[in-house]
Amino acid sequence: MEKEKYNLLRKGIFYDIVGMVTMAIPVVGPFLDILWAPFAAKQMSEMYDGNEGKIASVIVFVEEILPMSDVIPTFTLMWLYTFVWKKEKRETRRTIKVKADN
Repeated sequence: MEKEKYNLLRKGIFYDIVGMVTMAIPVVGPFLDILWAPFAAKQMSEMYDGNEGKIASVIVFVEEILPMSDVIPTFTLMWLYTFVWKKEKRETRRTIKVKADN
């Protein structure tokens, strides 16, 4: 689990860098974002399961498609949310005593 967690971080940082590089290319960069945005959204939904992954994929799509918002490291922020900031639901176990009628 620990190794997989950091593989997701490395992959996310790579995707964030690629998304930022398109902004640095004059004239062609915005057109590359049109191609990059759906790919980034698909990758986000594959990296993170459930509703959180779906919401993050929509956010990364919008972030990549909008001009000048490529500086937001969406993949890294999602990793931080998932593994650092999010409070895990702790399972509480209770013992229930049952009286037997004889």
